[in-house]
Amino acid sequence: MKKIVCAIVPTLVIAFVLGGISGSAAAQDNTTYAVNYYSNANTSGAPDATLRVINDGDTGGTLCAAFYVFDDSEEMQECCSCPVTADGVIAESLNKYLLANSLTSVVNHKGVIKLVSTNAPSGTCDPRVGAPTAGIRAWSTHIQAGVLLESAPVPSRWFITEAELHNSNLIPSELSDLQQFCWFEIALGMGHGICACGQEDQAF
Repeated sequence: MKKIVCAIVPTLVIAFVLGGISGSAAAQDNTTYAVNYYSNANTSGAPDATLRVINDGDTGGTLCAAFYVFDDSEEMQECCSCPVTADGVIAESLNKYLLANSLTSVVNHKGVIKLVSTNAPSGTCDPRVGAPTAGIRAWSTHIQAGVLLESAPVPSRWFITEAELHNSNLIPSELSDLQQFCWFEIALGMGHGICACGQEDQAF
């Protein structure tokens, strides 16, 4: 009997410790930064892509989804920050909201979108400021070209896939660069370089 008890106790202790570590890790959600690609945007015949964002409600208040949109030459073309209430959802049209007002007025077809979950300083979402605050989650559809017909100059059909944005590590210099580039973009763009926000009651 003593041998059985001696064997069980260490096992229970290990399980308790691992459970505690797992619970702590789950409670300490530090995910504030996610990245995504886009392709076949603003392309004749191709459907529009949609980026959906939710606030998981963990903070109990409104959070900001700060978008930084780059073209395939690694140049930031648009930025904006959209409020999402606790347990709320917004939907961003890629063509109409995130790519319709580029800094250089160039029509973008492919590139990268970076998303930072932040607080709302003074109650206002601003992509140039804001402290990283976990709670924003996002999914995006992707438009993939189908089989090309030899006689057709464009893809004969399009496929739509959807995936969660890829969580990444947000270091202070990355956040600083994103916010500073956005400052310059808004200051120099004279109305260009600012993306638009979807409304919660109009999510699609």
